[in-house]
Amino acid sequence: MKIITLIILILSVGSILAGYLLDLEYSEKLIGFGVVGLFILVFPLFSYYRWKDKNVKDYMITKESLEKMREYKEKKDA
Repeated sequence: MKIITLIILILSVGSILAGYLLDLEYSEKLIGFGVVGLFILVFPLFSYYRWKDKNVKDYMITKESLEKMREYKEKKDA
C-alpha cells in the first residue's frame, strides 16, 4: 500500500510539473489530472494506510479522557 501511494504521488506531482513546465495544448489537463490524483487517490490511500491499525477511541475526547487530563493536571500542579 505504501509503495502504491508513493508511485501515485510521484505520478501526480510529475503530471502537475509537466503541465506547468511544458508548453503543450493539454498542459491544463495535465495539471488537473495531477490535482485530481492527489485529492482522489493519494490522500485517501495515505489516510487509510496510516489509520488502519489505530483505535479511533484513543483520539476522541470522552468523559474518561477528560477525567484523566484533570487528574494529570492536578498531580502536575501539586
